[in-house]
Amino acid sequence: MKSIFAALTLSLVASTAMAAPKCDTPKEKWRPKEALQKQLEGEGWKVKKIKIENGCYEAYATKASGEKLERFFDPASFKAMGDDK
Repeated sequence: MKSIFAALTLSLVASTAMAAPKCDTPKEKWRPKEALQKQLEGEGWKVKKIKIENGCYEAYATKASGEKLERFFDPASFKAMGDDK
């Protein structure tokens, strides 16, 4: 019984740690997704798409090295909020 409880607790902690970040920026302060795409492409990323999740922009891109990225950004500042792992 203890091992089942421990497994459930560990599972809950792991799923919480993998949750996407949440951005609380009011919509009227958001910058266009196209501006984020232009910024990322200027840094050498090849952007496949940008979508909205939990109030953040989520960019799907590939670096020049071929590394695939899924990264969250604040929609007003474009500050990186973390990776989607």
